[in-house]
Amino acid sequence: MANYDQFAAAVKELSGGKNVVLLDDVGLPSVMVPINKCKNSDLVSGLSQNIHPAFRVNTVEKPCFYFSKYENITGDNGRAYSLAHRDPRVYVTFDQAKAACDAKGAGFHLTSLAEWAAVALWCRKNGTMPRGNNNYGADHGYPHERGQVSYKYTDSGTERDGRTFTGSGPATWGHDWTQFGIQDMNGNVWEWLSGMRLKDGEIQIIVDNNAAMGADCDHSDTSTLWKAIKNDGSIVAPGSAATLKYDFVSGHIQLTTGITSAVDQGRGGEYKDMTLASGLTAPELAKVLILYPDEPAGNYGGDYHWMNNVGERLPVVGGDWLDAARAGVFYLYLRDPRSLSNPYVGFRSAFVEL
Repeated sequence: MANYDQFAAAVKELSGGKNVVLLDDVGLPSVMVPINKCKNSDLVSGLSQNIHPAFRVNTVEKPCFYFSKYENITGDNGRAYSLAHRDPRVYVTFDQAKAACDAKGAGFHLTSLAEWAAVALWCRKNGTMPRGNNNYGADHGYPHERGQVSYKYTDSGTERDGRTFTGSGPATWGHDWTQFGIQDMNGNVWEWLSGMRLKDGEIQIIVDNNAAMGADCDHSDTSTLWKAIKNDGSIVAPGSAATLKYDFVSGHIQLTTGITSAVDQGRGGEYKDMTLASGLTAPELAKVLILYPDEPAGNYGGDYHWMNNVGERLPVVGGDWLDAARAGVFYLYLRDPRSLSNPYVGFRSAFVEL
């Protein structure tokens, strides 16, 4: 334990407190980035003074949450860890990723949509939309920016660079454009999120950041914790009248209360091009959870949204090493079931003091 105490002290001192080391229930470390409480108006100009939902758990406001600095690996004990210069864990289903985070003890959990959205909006507000490994080990727009390759593969007889070691890219791959920021949110591997899903096109969430309850927060398909969002932003039971849904209209994802095109396939486009059904006003909650752009036609770095509005679809975010301009902190992919497992999808844990 003394060695870990020294490690924690060094990390905190060298980063000026921007990074901390948290120990799990078996005393093993993860490097985390504290994200301090903020209001919706701090993240998006013109929104309310309400506290962003990422900072409220079971109706209690939290001063901060802790976001894994690195995409996670799993140890021999099955727990998730945030450590530098590792090949991120892949071939992991949603339920396996959640279990690896929950196993770390109270307060640890699979990163939630609310937490990811708060960081994404912060990046855009502060002009530090992170770059990353979205083009075979490099950034598509800045090819001189490269990470250290951790995984190569053969594609039609050609060897290609794939994943890169966690945190091995330049400062601009951090969420604040420093080496002390959250790393690899743009590309490298997709990341599972908790606290949100599509169910036959209906947007369903677990209220506020209650997903941070970890093992005590039921994310199963039939969980009663899943709630829908009414067109006025209120929280209601799934299947209620006038709840928000995703449709696909005229080549774009549309936020609507009534689906006209339910198709079991992936469809999407740039986040900025999402549309609203006639007569609908997007509630603030949809904007602060990056479910609808706070500035339609604005600059979101070319990031995409993708969805399938048939069946249950769990979110992955950020993109992978193949996604080029589509990848980034606003890339929300709602196409696949919770059973998805492949070399492109990983996860990371977060922590809230409960």
